[in-house]
Amino acid sequence: MAELKEEKPRFPLEMNRDYPMLIDGQPVADDDATAFNCVDPYEDAAWGRAYAGDESHVDAAVAAARRAFDESGWSRTTGSDRASLLRSLADLVDQHADELVMSQIHENGKLIGEMSAGVAGLASHARYIADLAEARTDLTVETGLPLMNTYVTQVPVGVVAAVTPWNSPLTLLAWKLLPALGAGCTVVIKPSEITPTSTLRLAQLCLEAGFPPGVVNVVTGFGPTAEYLVGHPGIDKIGFTGSTRTGQAVMRAAAGGLKRVTLELGGKSPQVVLRDADLDRTVHGVMAGIFAATGQTCLAGSRILVEAPVYDEFVARLGAAASSLVLGDPLDPAVDVGPMANRRQLETVLSYLELGRQEGAEAVAGGERASGSPELERGYFVEPTVFTDVAPGARIAREEIFGPVVVVSRCDSEQDAIAKANDTEFGLAAGVWTENAAAADRVTRAIRAGTVWVNTYRLLHYAMPFGGFKMSGYGRELGADSLAPYSEVKSVWVDQGNPQNFGRKPS
Repeated sequence: MAELKEEKPRFPLEMNRDYPMLIDGQPVADDDATAFNCVDPYEDAAWGRAYAGDESHVDAAVAAARRAFDESGWSRTTGSDRASLLRSLADLVDQHADELVMSQIHENGKLIGEMSAGVAGLASHARYIADLAEARTDLTVETGLPLMNTYVTQVPVGVVAAVTPWNSPLTLLAWKLLPALGAGCTVVIKPSEITPTSTLRLAQLCLEAGFPPGVVNVVTGFGPTAEYLVGHPGIDKIGFTGSTRTGQAVMRAAAGGLKRVTLELGGKSPQVVLRDADLDRTVHGVMAGIFAATGQTCLAGSRILVEAPVYDEFVARLGAAASSLVLGDPLDPAVDVGPMANRRQLETVLSYLELGRQEGAEAVAGGERASGSPELERGYFVEPTVFTDVAPGARIAREEIFGPVVVVSRCDSEQDAIAKANDTEFGLAAGVWTENAAAADRVTRAIRAGTVWVNTYRLLHYAMPFGGFKMSGYGRELGADSLAPYSEVKSVWVDQGNPQNFGRKPS
């Protein structure tokens, strides 16, 4: 009888283990009653276990962060010292890149190409923040007053709560963690319960890089854990990425203590296709804007506004191209679209597909849960979907779906496209597709969004600020001012010998 070969596991076996929290430099695992499994969305199978932290864990983590900030002297370290540690962290990220990539794919099913680029970018981002921390200097101000030395300095804001989502766990954590560390803050991280393991591994690498215990802490768990953390009186600053509704709750929780807040929230971002656009280039760029990452990005270009003269041709091309995309194993470089990250989001997207049909939209591509093979039927796959002739007031045209679903609407003119692009409560991102430079400039300036791409989409870089208008957020992340949201500005006046005459009587 022929010997059966054992199938090689898709992920290293050692990943299927317990993942304790990290508080004050020590692993913390609660009892088994609080343990929960991560679920691979491609396999629909449970693997590693994390723990649901409670209020006592948050209290301990915040206390550890406060001790590290105040008593252990982290807040008084020099920019050069912090820069050295950030560069050491970057080196460790490079060395452990494969592990960090695989853990995120295991958690949320994103494609290996995107996750590999994300981890490489994380290391580069750490080096960029190191440069900013090292270059920071006091600003001398000339007031014209005699014998007066005046300068402006920046000091760390304090203990930061970083609450992060499941769609890009390490990239979006880095947007908060790295500048907080560069500014001299300490951090308590609450990752999504969908993707805790990659965050815990990065925090462990922070320890290995030399960051003192208590500077970086991770408390895993569910919504109540995050709610308690953002409302904790020991928190000075909150960095949050997630839905607009949750962001509103975060801001309300922060109001009582006047905590500093940065919010990166939802979007329903338009892509404007003008009549002179290169349609072949535009179709593939539009697809990158919505179908990359299975549409699970806050900046997804999910509304396509097309000028009437090219509408029919564009729709035909987009429908055909979307129908040809390859769905499958996120570890396969030939795959275009992976699974939804979790079952709850799968069910949400499927409900929107049904809603679109009820609202009278026509699906020229997709429209269903993917099927046709065991892997597609087992995993959380949705067909890339193109709804056409969608009314501006339709819910699928106004609400964030967070999946591979795009709505296409007809516009009468450039001005009509601008009006429809701005007819939304959101303002995170937008795209403009045209061969006319003057039109591109007009539309770019008129659209109310924090990022606008012209003849491309979904490009980000740590040197370019990112954030939203309106209900898409508050503040900015990334860019040359990355450290500012994690700092307080202090004006210093040093008198060098002026007489103090208050209350003196003339002799």
